[in-house]
Amino acid sequence: METWFYEVVRIDGDYAYLVRTDIESTDEKCVARALLPATISEGTHLKYELMQYEEC
Repeated sequence: METWFYEVVRIDGDYAYLVRTDIESTDEKCVARALLPATISEGTHLKYELMQYEEC
């Protein structure tokens, strides 16, 4: 089981753009906001594990 950590860098309508924080990366990942916790905002830190995102 892998666990990845992300930061929400921007929100654009129904999508959020995430950057991994557990490795050195500048690649943005586009994720539908419906898959993320409802309370996210720019700067929120997330944990991705077992195909689910949660705030950390």
